[in-house]
Amino acid sequence: MAKEKPLWRCCAFRLCLLSAALLFCLQLTLELRRSWSSRDRSEAQARRPSGSSPPGWANAPALPQLLPGVHPPPGVHLPPGHSRPPAASRRQVTYLRSSRRGEAELGCCPPGGSSHRKFRWHIDLQPWASPSQSLDEEAMRFLKYIGTTQISCNHLIPSGLKSDSGSTKKPWPICLDEKFSLAHQIHNKRCRLYSLGLGNEDTHFELRMASDGCEVHRFDPSIKSAHVQESQHLWFHRLSIDWRDPHPAIAVHKLQSTTKKLGTILNEFGHNKIDVLKADLESAEWKILENLILEGVLDQIGQLVFEIHLHWPGFEIGGNDSSVVRFWYSLLKELERKDFRLFYTYKDLSKPQLFLKKELFNASSCYILSWVNMRWK
Repeated sequence: MAKEKPLWRCCAFRLCLLSAALLFCLQLTLELRRSWSSRDRSEAQARRPSGSSPPGWANAPALPQLLPGVHPPPGVHLPPGHSRPPAASRRQVTYLRSSRRGEAELGCCPPGGSSHRKFRWHIDLQPWASPSQSLDEEAMRFLKYIGTTQISCNHLIPSGLKSDSGSTKKPWPICLDEKFSLAHQIHNKRCRLYSLGLGNEDTHFELRMASDGCEVHRFDPSIKSAHVQESQHLWFHRLSIDWRDPHPAIAVHKLQSTTKKLGTILNEFGHNKIDVLKADLESAEWKILENLILEGVLDQIGQLVFEIHLHWPGFEIGGNDSSVVRFWYSLLKELERKDFRLFYTYKDLSKPQLFLKKELFNASSCYILSWVNMRWK
């Protein structure tokens, strides 16, 4: 007679079968729910009126407040009450100019492309003028350097103009020798001048260059409007030139910063070349010049006309007096390494005769220097 199986084994077998059936039913139910949910969402989106909020928007995490003029990138959903303005509503100042050197015709301030300049971290300081590292030796070397032209220019313009009151205005000389091509560019109405200033109302040089057909852009933070076209060839921009871009957080709050590096402005304006760069920056010129050297912007400039100030070290220049003068001298030697040659020097006797806050070396507190890029075509 066959032996009967224990009762507990039969119960266990049936329990396993029941569990498997329940799991299969649960999995099938979940799959059907997913399918129905997906189909319902598709139908709801098809029925939803244009511009209505998606379901659950009220429970979504709060988004940051959108600032005027700041628009999210394509593909990002906007909350109720916000919309993207049409492209035609964005106002943009434009000007007419002839394309030059392969440049396309662009407006005043179009978005620029990426820069391909090679950045450096610091300039190479020149050896000390003497082992003693004395101020006398450094100052004499520097003053001799800025007082001695390196090349001659036979056609200087302008050499100084008389105002209505009879006083002599500052000379801002450029070299029009044929070998440097600037005269040819002016004759063909293809030259471009950037003028960097800080509230200086002396604009006779800019007006003269604009009247000769040069495309002139004057940058000054004291200008009331962002971009003003004064005449056919003259534009004023409410921008100050700095040696660094503003911190991104600050720039966002200001929407469009009025302080930018020259290289940044060149990219934004779509300008690849500047025939003449004039700068009167009230002691900011040393750090600006350093930035132009470190970021390789000098290769895009034909001639430099800078007013330099010697009555104090300048913005963000530290160290003792000897180190300051060595830094000044090293900056100017960097220009020489970039094939810029000094062709004009002017000692302003109308300014206080101070050198680092002292009456020393028969030096003026202000000089105007002009260089030409020997590789400019």
